Amino acid sequence: MRKKVDARVRTLIENSVALRHRGLFVIVGDSAREQVVNLHYMLSKAAVRARPSVLWCYKKELGFTTHRKKRMRHIKKMAARGLIDPDKDDPFELFISSTSITYCYYRETTRVLGNTFGMLVLQDFEAVTPNVLARTVETGGGIVVMLLKSMDSLRQLYTMTMDAHARFRTEAQPQPWRGHRAWGPRFNERFILSLASCRSCLVLDDELNILPISSHAAAITPVSKGLRELKRSLRETQPVGSIVQTVRTVDQAKALLTFVEAAADKSLRCTVALTAARGRGKSAALGLSLAAAVAYGYANIFVTAPSPENLRTLFEFVLKGFDALEYKEHADFSIVESTNPELKHTVVRINIFRAHRQTIQYILPSDAALLSQAELLVIDEAAAIPLPQVRALLGPYLVYMASTVNGYEGTGRALSLKLIQQLRAKAQAGGEAAGGSASALAEDPALGGRTLREARGSGGEGGWVSLEEPIRYAQGDPVERWLHGLLCLDATTSLPPVRSTPHPSECELYWVDRDALFSYHSASEAFLQRMLALCVSSHYKNTPNDLQLLSDAPAHQAFVLLGPVDVDAKRLPDILAVVQICLEGDISHESVRRSMARGETPSGDLIAWTVSQQFQEPEFASLSGARVVRVAVHPDLARMGYGSRALDLLTHYYQGDVRPLKPPAAAAPRAAAGGAGADGATAGGLLHETIAPRAKLPPLLLTLEQRPPEPLHWLGASFGITAPLYGFWHKGGFRPVYLRQTKNEVTGEHTAIVLKALDGSQREMSTLAAADWLPLYVGDFRRRLSALLGGALREMPTALALSLLDPTLQPAEARAPTAEQLEFVLGAYDLKRLSSYSRSLVDHHLVLDLVPLLARLRFSGALLTPLSSVQAAILVGVGLQGDRRPAASATSDTGATFDSLSAELGLPVSQLLALFNKLMRKLVAPLQAEAAKAEEASLPAPSAAREASAHLQPLGGDEAARKQQEWLEDGALARYEIKGTEEDWEEALAGRGGPVTGVLSVRSSKEGEAKKRKLGGGGKAKDKGRGDKPRKKSR
Repeated sequence: MRKKVDARVRTLIENSVALRHRGLFVIVGDSAREQVVNLHYMLSKAAVRARPSVLWCYKKELGFTTHRKKRMRHIKKMAARGLIDPDKDDPFELFISSTSITYCYYRETTRVLGNTFGMLVLQDFEAVTPNVLARTVETGGGIVVMLLKSMDSLRQLYTMTMDAHARFRTEAQPQPWRGHRAWGPRFNERFILSLASCRSCLVLDDELNILPISSHAAAITPVSKGLRELKRSLRETQPVGSIVQTVRTVDQAKALLTFVEAAADKSLRCTVALTAARGRGKSAALGLSLAAAVAYGYANIFVTAPSPENLRTLFEFVLKGFDALEYKEHADFSIVESTNPELKHTVVRINIFRAHRQTIQYILPSDAALLSQAELLVIDEAAAIPLPQVRALLGPYLVYMASTVNGYEGTGRALSLKLIQQLRAKAQAGGEAAGGSASALAEDPALGGRTLREARGSGGEGGWVSLEEPIRYAQGDPVERWLHGLLCLDATTSLPPVRSTPHPSECELYWVDRDALFSYHSASEAFLQRMLALCVSSHYKNTPNDLQLLSDAPAHQAFVLLGPVDVDAKRLPDILAVVQICLEGDISHESVRRSMARGETPSGDLIAWTVSQQFQEPEFASLSGARVVRVAVHPDLARMGYGSRALDLLTHYYQGDVRPLKPPAAAAPRAAAGGAGADGATAGGLLHETIAPRAKLPPLLLTLEQRPPEPLHWLGASFGITAPLYGFWHKGGFRPVYLRQTKNEVTGEHTAIVLKALDGSQREMSTLAAADWLPLYVGDFRRRLSALLGGALREMPTALALSLLDPTLQPAEARAPTAEQLEFVLGAYDLKRLSSYSRSLVDHHLVLDLVPLLARLRFSGALLTPLSSVQAAILVGVGLQGDRRPAASATSDTGATFDSLSAELGLPVSQLLALFNKLMRKLVAPLQAEAAKAEEASLPAPSAAREASAHLQPLGGDEAARKQQEWLEDGALARYEIKGTEEDWEEALAGRGGPVTGVLSVRSSKEGEAKKRKLGGGGKAKDKGRGDKPRKKSR
């Protein structure tokens, strides 16, 4: 039965074609798929061009087969059963057979980036995520059709369970008695309400009847004259004059001129960065610029992108540029397509041989080693390539780089905030180029002396080349405006400047009610846009999925830091900072033991599961905590203390230091948005239903005193660690307990987890020490870190590694291992080598093998000696991290270790070696003292030695006297014998025998002499009588 379609449907399609805008159709009903044929037919009639291509996205099952033979068998079976008339053609069958349709799973939508389709079809609404919505809708250049299943009311979508919700649920979901409303999705409600604000959107049933929620209006916009004037002025300038005739917008022409200018300069260390939103013609501008580079004689040109399919548009416009330059295929160039059947004949190489051999070749982003002979490198969709790979691709050649900074790919902000800011830092320090030219060159030694070419007049973010005017559709497209408003993709433009900067101590933290925030009320919508603007501007990793996470995840909460609020003011207060947290932990012991026994890590509860596995401590997962997802501060207020103030207030709030104004009461259940009692609900089904924001909303903001906190045991955070970011968390009292050994694929940073124990957290940890569970974790982490710095973490900056180890540089009391302990780690020869080096007797190479041992002793606390910060950094760099570069790269005979450390610390190698020698003296001195003590302890005690000496003295004296007497009895020595006794000599010396002169005389008696001889054993006869005469002795 034929039925007349509402004229507004055809009018919207015709207006979209005439104005180069897009139309959005939402069809509700089980037969919605059949109406895709009619909409595509209307689009084909309205568009005076080739039959529009179609991109059809789905979850798992299409509901029909795309195989021609299978379709024919199915038609025969239906005709045999009498269900269809074999004499009449099935419109849907004709549509599938005669239309170029690309079928794509939602999980594979990344491969359609950069492509354009005349019509987009989205089915399986429950599988649609904000990321998928942003990727796919931007590829549509004509109309976008969303297919929904049959329902009695659009409000049923409010409570529809989406596939993404499975990732949001954790075992310990907030309970109503904790002050939470019953969980319910909020993103779908805001999505449906936003359809009413889109002027180019129609919500239809499966018979193309327009539902009451829809409204649209058309406006005629004047055609830009600037592009025609630019093309006319460049007509005589070749080769750019011919190529610029193919561009579609003024912005695209200016970007092409910037690319061509860089190619004409032949500067091999220049980077041209092109940023824009989706659908602005970045790939087309790159393709045309490659054609100009070929005309300028560049021979080795390489192109990279996440996938070759992302380069379809680029290679298409390279060929259009060749057509403008009058290059002929097969005569001047040849095209090489991929042999991979999955890539479907994608162009991967163009060989040019008109003047000399030139090549445009696709390479994978990971094949940076193939660029040794490159003259020009093009990086398309750089935002979707991990940042470390983008850094590795830069080299001594010209680089064109295009990136999307809306952020739904996930890394667009990472590229603009990190790489491009580093390239622009030197330009900002050195000022603008002389004469105010259209381009400035910035040299950054950190990136090998690369320069960045910037376009000053394009109005782009930060001043680099930027495209504003769309290519696939005209400026001011209502569907683009609706999509950007729904997913907050233009959040950076909605961030107003701060009117005042109060002191951080005057600011207060407020809890945000998400029911009110996502209600699509005008005030709450403006507040949401400002919140998301802070998150996008302050944190590089943002995707539209983060918006759904904040709205629908039951464990997530949001806080805002506001200055002194004027209650009489009729404007929104300035948001100084946004804090997003996620409640974690409170997992049952059975779940923990079961997961740990299987080696599984359930989704959610990131910190709870990671820490429990790292320390094999199931008790930790049973504690409740909160992970700080992000602390976003207004970009104009960075490093002014507002982030620390927000974190401090959050800590006091969950510690219970904030006294509530009244006892917590049971929270009222959240009103079912799709129920019969919903605002504006009327009887009569879809055709008579009125959709409007809810009238009864809770307050958007609550002070901390008005809302009781959840009982938590710890606060934590997980982030890609850098020295400034770790300093922020360390200042807030957070301590590291985990560091991922492999780098993050997107940012190239190691992920760290920091924790802070809250008051009362120790009472429930029965298996750990009563008040020391966090110090135990931190001590074990530092012990592991000191061992890993020589392996997986070798490339970590030395200053950051020293901050993580956090040693006591000036200990109150010195400490050294005992001699018994030293015997297990140091040999006798090792200590001798250390002693010789500390006295500058040998070279430092002789003791390098012992430095890691001394470093582990020092940082483990077994050896405590005062050190300066620079000496501690040297000990970390040489002792724990070792050589971070190949020996062949060393520039002096000191080795690569000291060369790399010298460059990092900014000290000459000679000064570094002098400090290293002083460091070794400090470390070796206590070890030598302990060794000396041990050696002294092995000798007899002084008192025992004296007793032994006193006991052995008489025997020793007798023996000596006997030997002397033997010598005297010898005839040869007898004549030298001195007569007299000791008493006689003492008397003579005292002067009693007369005046003391130079000669003394004593008289010896025969009796005394005989007695002496008798005691001595007798003498010879010839010696008798000689003693009667006095002997003289000289003094």
